[in-house]
Amino acid sequence: MVIPGVPASQPAVDSHLRARLDELCTEAWGLWEQFDTTVRRKEFHPFVAANYESVVNALIANRGPNRRFLEWGSAMGAITIMADLLGYEAHGIELDGALVDTARRLATRYESKATFVHGSFIPTGYQWETLDGDRRTGTLGAGLSGYIQLGRALEDFDLIFGYPWDGETPMMLDLMRRWGSPDAILLVHGIDETVSAYRGGRTLVASYHR
Repeated sequence: MVIPGVPASQPAVDSHLRARLDELCTEAWGLWEQFDTTVRRKEFHPFVAANYESVVNALIANRGPNRRFLEWGSAMGAITIMADLLGYEAHGIELDGALVDTARRLATRYESKATFVHGSFIPTGYQWETLDGDRRTGTLGAGLSGYIQLGRALEDFDLIFGYPWDGETPMMLDLMRRWGSPDAILLVHGIDETVSAYRGGRTLVASYHR
């Protein structure tokens, strides 16, 4: 099915690139297991690994020339690096400075041009408020806007990826409607380990999966 405004599915990636993506997925799972053991089992941390294989398929399906990618909460950087390997101009914003350092080291190992900045993916001036007046943003935290370091605004990006905790998806959709480009696509990782695509708050693709 062809969806207006959504890039047509790209040809299958070549064997060399597929091998690099598979290697990165494997390494990312290993890094996650180490992080889970050394950090998350001692105290709460909002970082939970995505289903990397599902995300890769969503990235492949939405490729196009000169597309700019942003990951909200880029953690160890695997997904942003995958986007770079697939031809996107790829950037990640992460609130945990230690994870930003890990992401930069991982990018170096894969000779990736992906860039990572320390800060919040919530732009300066944005306020989330539910119908009942609740302004809490869940696990997203607060900090200086990462867009300042990137030198770009949210509206400059064509494809954005986020992995919200339960109940945080409406805020991400609202942020895109109010601050993102009207043509941009938001990829949202779900608790069922699939990825959905949205534009302007409307569903374009219900489920990319591994």
